[in-house]
Amino acid sequence: MRVGCWMNPLLLLVALVLAAKLGHFQRWEGFVEKPMSKQNMNGTLDFLIQSYNNVSNDTYLFAIDKLLRTQVQLTTGVEYMVTVKISRTECKRKSLRNHSCPLQSKKNLKKSFICDFLIYTVPWMNYYQLWNNSCLEGEAS
Repeated sequence: MRVGCWMNPLLLLVALVLAAKLGHFQRWEGFVEKPMSKQNMNGTLDFLIQSYNNVSNDTYLFAIDKLLRTQVQLTTGVEYMVTVKISRTECKRKSLRNHSCPLQSKKNLKKSFICDFLIYTVPWMNYYQLWNNSCLEGEAS
C-alpha cells in the first residue's frame, strides 16, 4: 500500500520532466522586434501619450510625432517596449481638442522628446498599465 501512495506523485514528476524535455511548455522568448504602424497600435499609443500628458508640467499637450521602434513580448497579456518621438502641440493643457492638435509651428515653442515606454496591456479587456518610461530631449525639427 505504501508503494502506491508514492507512485502517483512519482508518475506526475516523470510526466513533467518528459514534457519539459520534449518542449511541450510554452517558453516566453523575451522581447521581439515587431515593426508596427501607428494605426495598429492606436489604443496603446493613445494610452501612453495620455499618461505622459497627465504627469507633464508643460503648458502645452504633446502628441506622438513618430513611432520609432516597437518590441513585443507575450506573457499573460502583451508587453510593449515602444520608442517614440513626441512633440509639443499648439493645444494648451486645458484645451478640449487634444485629439486633433497640430504640432507646434512657432519655432521658439517647438519641443520634442525621444521616449521609451514599457506598457503592459490586455487588449481584449481594454486594460493598460504603464510600467516605466523615460524621455530625452530630442531635436525640435
